[in-house]
Amino acid sequence: MMTGPADLAALLAPLLLTTRFWRGTLVMAALTVTVFAVGGLYRARRHTSLLDELPSLTGRLLACGAVVAIIAATRHDSADDAAGFMRRVGVSAGLVIVSRAVTRTLADMARRRRWVEHNALVIGSGPVAAELARMLRRYPRYGLRFVGCVDAAGAHAPGRLPVIGTLDDLERLVELVECEVLIIADPSCSEPTLMELLRRPASSGCDLWAVPRLWGSRTHDGNPDHIGAIPIVKVGDTTFSGPKWAVKRASDVLIASVALVALSPVLLLCALATYLEDRRGIFFLQERVGRHGRLFRVVKFRSMRPVDENESRTTWSIAHDRRVGPVGRFLRRTSLDELPQLWNILRGDMSVVGPRPERPHFVEQFSAQYPQYAMRHRVPVGLTGLAQVSGLRGDTPISDRARFDNYYIENWSLWLDVKVILRTVAEVFRGGRH
Repeated sequence: MMTGPADLAALLAPLLLTTRFWRGTLVMAALTVTVFAVGGLYRARRHTSLLDELPSLTGRLLACGAVVAIIAATRHDSADDAAGFMRRVGVSAGLVIVSRAVTRTLADMARRRRWVEHNALVIGSGPVAAELARMLRRYPRYGLRFVGCVDAAGAHAPGRLPVIGTLDDLERLVELVECEVLIIADPSCSEPTLMELLRRPASSGCDLWAVPRLWGSRTHDGNPDHIGAIPIVKVGDTTFSGPKWAVKRASDVLIASVALVALSPVLLLCALATYLEDRRGIFFLQERVGRHGRLFRVVKFRSMRPVDENESRTTWSIAHDRRVGPVGRFLRRTSLDELPQLWNILRGDMSVVGPRPERPHFVEQFSAQYPQYAMRHRVPVGLTGLAQVSGLRGDTPISDRARFDNYYIENWSLWLDVKVILRTVAEVFRGGRH
């Protein structure tokens, strides 16, 4: 939390002395922070050390400085101007290293004094788990408070470790001890079983670390981490949290706001056509299940009026219902009836892209039949989704939809959202021609 703002402040510090070359200073700051983020220099680490980061830090600073130097040379005819600007770049780079030393010292102090501490469960009960438990108890500098072990393979030796449950109890234990970090320390644990448990909403909110099965393993970004002499790697998030969630939420608000303004004439025409056809209401509100199982009311243009509330909750599809008029049928075929959900997105009930929201009756039914279905509620539901643009709409297998939704969650990127949105637009126009 401290490192990013401190780096940015160091890169912009020369502006306090003079506003000369302010454009180049801003470019250098933006480029450097971006390169640091892509290179993993803002990821959480258990072992914090400036010396560990220094090679990667220096290399990226030099690369950014070289890019900015080329730009400066093309923009400034005077050699003195270019040299003056590069001196400022050098000062900024030096200040970044100083700020890193300060933030690392402050972080280490906060951890040693237990001002910053996260409850950690160790999955495993063998010798590696025992060593991890010992290190976490003895050394607070890793920022973790050991709260117990979860027996993963039934090989627990009585008396050696405080085993507080088994894998079957994991979801309950995560909530009971307010766990924030899970460390997988048992190489014999069944990976499919473990991943099924880790994808569930309760445990997916935890940071996930693992001891590599091959102890010579290194992280791909060249920044190895460890607890004592035990190497650990950060497993990619199985949900949206931290900076990833901030980026997704910001893009949702931006897209929904722009879409509401740009599509306001279309929304007005749809509302008018709906009213003229039915004359008993424009919008249809229906209870759906959102992130972490929370209920919310989704807004759609009304395409028909159900007989009663029970029909609304339990009828799977009305695609061929005779009560759907020409306007309603057109709105449903082109997905224009979904546009009012842009308001749900602004409210934070939904995202632009994500698993499609379903009614509580069917969520309960599908969750009992398909174990992976409930895992899709780790993230906000979406106006559109990867499953929908892949042809899984209407009466298609629920198991296939769940697989696509979970694939989307575990492989999310901003570009994946863009691709889904572009494919959705293509589907809307294609549907309008049928």
